Amino acid sequence: MKISRIELFSILLLGVLIQLALMRVATAQQVRREQDIVNLRLGQRIKVDDGTCPAGQIKEVSGSKMTPMGVERTQKCIPRLGPKTK
Repeated sequence: MKISRIELFSILLLGVLIQLALMRVATAQQVRREQDIVNLRLGQRIKVDDGTCPAGQIKEVSGSKMTPMGVERTQKCIPRLGPKTK
């Protein structure tokens, strides 16, 4: 069974598109203030650089569970990876 060039190209293109979509999901969003977070989804994690955590750490706000009022937020300080961004 031979695979034509068009089929091979289609398979490779599909693989690249899937990888790009996964990279987009994996990147973390970062904001300066917690008030800038709107429509937090269940399981979503957002880093907040508001200076409330000790040096070398950053606040992570995540949608932890569903309640009748919407998504419940939890926050914790986690180690900052990489240089501080402005």
